[in-house]
Amino acid sequence: MPLAQLIDATRLAARLTEPSLRVFDCRFALDDPGYGQRSFDQAHIPGAVYLDLERDLSGPVTPGQTGRHPLPQPDQLIERLRAAGLDDGCDVVLYDDGPGAFAARAWWLLAWLGKRQGVWLLDGGYKAWREAGADVTADPQPVRHGHFTGTPDNDLLIDAPQIAASLDQPSLTLLDARALPRFLGEEEPIDPVAGHIPGAQCMPFAGNLGQDGRFLDPQALQARFAQYERTAETGQLVAYCGSGVTACHNLFALCLAGYPLAKLYAGSWSEWITDPQRPVA
Repeated sequence: MPLAQLIDATRLAARLTEPSLRVFDCRFALDDPGYGQRSFDQAHIPGAVYLDLERDLSGPVTPGQTGRHPLPQPDQLIERLRAAGLDDGCDVVLYDDGPGAFAARAWWLLAWLGKRQGVWLLDGGYKAWREAGADVTADPQPVRHGHFTGTPDNDLLIDAPQIAASLDQPSLTLLDARALPRFLGEEEPIDPVAGHIPGAQCMPFAGNLGQDGRFLDPQALQARFAQYERTAETGQLVAYCGSGVTACHNLFALCLAGYPLAKLYAGSWSEWITDPQRPVA
């Protein structure tokens, strides 16, 4: 079974009554942290459980040391997933408003913990669900505590010292998922320092989507990432972004295209710039 899988609204609607299916709502807004929970409380896919980017899918921020969305502690994440009803044998569908960035973060975290089968992203997210005329509810979902087990695979990660030590190595390829103006340092609405890690390539995550807000087909994604095929195959491809969230969208898209799961620099730009000795381009 492929690591990255998409499901459309029609197929998800047909599966909602399956007892082994878990649906997680990952809606969030960086400029309004309460938006996701409010939106979920107003209406969500029937049976869904809400996972918040900052409360559930990230760890605490340590100013001057971590990025804006550090990885959660594995045991705390596992317990949160159990509390959301996840068992080892469950299938999982993840969704956000549509672009898939926050859902992809949850997908990557599950892969990190070892759950690499039976996980789908809802293509087009909640927007596509509503456009399909599918049912929504504001009713809370009774949740039975699950027994999910997981072990973090830190081979999927690379840290700042490892990157800094390899910047002069042509085999290392860094893909920055932020939009071009932020990559170039022409604008920086979030972080205190503008620019990018020297040698990085700009690969905005939005380019993985078509005009309809759904993922490009695998052939188009394969063409998009074709120039990085060799580094992907050798494990020298690294994804990063502002805080380790939208980078997961590129990792998901790479897997959709048939490439191996590349490494994540989880701290990303917001962590990189906490050390003034690290170079900036």
